[in-house]
Amino acid sequence: MFRAALLRAGLMAAALFFGISNAAIAQTLRVVDGGVSSDLKVPMNRAVVVESDRPFSELSIANPGIADISTLSERSIYVLGKTPGRTTLTLLAPDGSLITNVEVQVTPDVSELKERLREVLPGEPIDVRPANDGLVLSGTVSSAAVVDRAIDLASRYAPERISNLMSVAGSQQVMLKVRFAEMNRSVRKSLSSSIAVNGVSTDGDLGVLGGNGTLITNGNLSNLFDGDDTTGIVRSGESTGTFSIGIGAGNMEFAILLEALEAKGFIRTLAEPNLSALSGQAAEFRAGGEYPIPVSQGDGAISVEFRPFGISLNFTPRVIGKNINLQLNAEVSGLDPTVSVSNGSVSVNGFRVRKAQTTVELRDGESFAIAGLLEDDFQSANSQVPFLGDIPILGALFRSSNYQRAQSELVVIVTAHLVSPTRGEALALPTDRVRPPTERELFLLGKTAAEAGPRSGAAAEVARQDFNGSYGYVME
Repeated sequence: MFRAALLRAGLMAAALFFGISNAAIAQTLRVVDGGVSSDLKVPMNRAVVVESDRPFSELSIANPGIADISTLSERSIYVLGKTPGRTTLTLLAPDGSLITNVEVQVTPDVSELKERLREVLPGEPIDVRPANDGLVLSGTVSSAAVVDRAIDLASRYAPERISNLMSVAGSQQVMLKVRFAEMNRSVRKSLSSSIAVNGVSTDGDLGVLGGNGTLITNGNLSNLFDGDDTTGIVRSGESTGTFSIGIGAGNMEFAILLEALEAKGFIRTLAEPNLSALSGQAAEFRAGGEYPIPVSQGDGAISVEFRPFGISLNFTPRVIGKNINLQLNAEVSGLDPTVSVSNGSVSVNGFRVRKAQTTVELRDGESFAIAGLLEDDFQSANSQVPFLGDIPILGALFRSSNYQRAQSELVVIVTAHLVSPTRGEALALPTDRVRPPTERELFLLGKTAAEAGPRSGAAAEVARQDFNGSYGYVME
């Protein structure tokens, strides 16, 4: 009994040296009437005690590399887990008869992993169970990012031996609505005048000009307004806002040309692409066309390359808890006829592009203005005949003024929604409201479209609404 007490004290000290707690040592499995109540599960680097109601004289372990055993007394055995796996512990009575075989299963220690998961991912119901020489993670977590973090942490305890049975709660599909809103406003004002005098002397014709006029020789009254830069007053090229008057008396001709023009322009551009994608998966949307661009080859041949234009949307959503992380690339482009390159018979237009590329994070239903641009261009010019243009009031006849101002504002707004599928009957299309007309409706009544027949369900209520005003698809 004294030797057994010393051995037990030594084993307890060794257990503490290997980080074995008293709670782990206190776990026991009783052997009663030649049998055991259950298999013996031993965490790796932890120990348990097997107690038998009958004294034994011999014991053995099938694979000492999996578990190590020591005798505490004639009825107690100390079992230490070493390597994950299964083996058999055999107990023999003093008469050599078999008492029992105990199935010993050494599993990875999951208590420390559970504690680390509670610290790193608080509030996440993750269950950890050993499975042979690996681990099984199960439970319903809040996001896919939690799944990745849990697997990464568990792989430090059982590398490449992790079975993931976790599921993500809530919707993991994101519908992104992007709105491009652009306003352009331009104002242009110009005021110019030209004066010309033409007379005939004994030596020939004499011409005098002022403002934007040109020297006139060998001309008459009609030549003063023909717009030719060698025989008359040069016009600005505008067909509106001009007033001209000419007077002829004998050999003298007098002409005045006044040009006053005010032009205003207003442009509104709106694009609203919508696209849905699964969390972590990239999605792409494009509506537009492709513009052919000739490209010269090295041997002198001409090939054609196509550049896409229109509305383009690319994004990758990631649902992280209650937040949605968006990696976004949105673009609206179109042909710009004001910028072109010509090479003889070939003319290529430029492109007008509005693009935004960024990464933002927002919640379900929230909106973010990811881009904004305000431009204000101003130009003014004034040309005049020296000295004469400085004369008050009358100097306007010898002066030309031009004023231009252009303002534009661009805003890009994104809105993210967590969505889930629905039944097809709950969706309405723009084509649900109309149908092609019959011959009677087209030729006799002059209808180019007729109302569609009623349908059942929620979409029918939408289809029966008034077609006037704004319309589009409706999705619940």
